[in-house]
Amino acid sequence: MKEIHFYFDVISPYAWLAFQALPKSLEGISHTVRYHPVVFGAMLKHHGQLGPAEMPGKRDWTYRQVMWLAKQQGTVLQMPASHPFNSLALQRMAVATSPKGEPSREVVEAIFKHVWCNGLEATDEARIAELQKHLTQMVQVSEPGFQIDIQSAEVKQQLLQQTQAAIDLGLFGVPSMVVDGQVFWGQDALPMLRAYLDGDAWFQSSDWLDVGKLPVGIKRSQALTHKA
Repeated sequence: MKEIHFYFDVISPYAWLAFQALPKSLEGISHTVRYHPVVFGAMLKHHGQLGPAEMPGKRDWTYRQVMWLAKQQGTVLQMPASHPFNSLALQRMAVATSPKGEPSREVVEAIFKHVWCNGLEATDEARIAELQKHLTQMVQVSEPGFQIDIQSAEVKQQLLQQTQAAIDLGLFGVPSMVVDGQVFWGQDALPMLRAYLDGDAWFQSSDWLDVGKLPVGIKRSQALTHKA
């Protein structure tokens, strides 16, 4: 049985699309999926990058593309009232539903739907409180008395640790799927993930294995200061 690690931040519409498409992509393969909430903003900061929604032209394209992809995929996707937004409370909530910081698929789906299925403000305090109540009731079915505390130092530390663990794995974006130490990034990487799990020999070729050996011809900082 293959163990697949799904790294996500609910701020990403691509993560929502990949989450919804994952079960169909893995049909017929013996597997288990572990869900890891991370802080996308912290990953971007570590790598010195801006998010897609932080660049005006790319922001518009991203929203158009994800709505098109949702239409093609048959997944409900409504842009929240504002985006990007601070997803920390929602990510902490996901972590807080599990002692190990790894929420169930049902929990992750509920949080994604809170963001991407109604066109409302994702960070509205009343809505977040209602979501927390709903998730608490969900978890209490199997763990009576369980309470969610998104402000606990332990929960905050778990989210930071999971984010750092993702960075240490070389992850730079969400969604990222990791299996056998191999990284598959983005909703559009699901066919590659499927091919890998099916044992496609291409993943033993130099096209996959040796890309890190390609020399760097020029770095952007050098290009910006170069004079003809």
